Amino acid sequence: MRTVKFTSWQDDTFFIGFLNEYPDYQTQGTSKEELIENLKDLLIDIESDQVPYIRKVEELLVA
Repeated sequence: MRTVKFTSWQDDTFFIGFLNEYPDYQTQGTSKEELIENLKDLLIDIESDQVPYIRKVEELLVA
């Protein structure tokens, strides 16, 4: 089991969010629990190459 960070907010009746490593790909749910399930499904799709042209946030160490 692993931990994946995500960002979420409520917009009227929907909970909207994205995986912090993949901020370009948002999903939503009618409850926080549904949003979390949709984020898990999104992660599976991304990691199994179902989503083309993935852009990922990474860190650059500059001395």
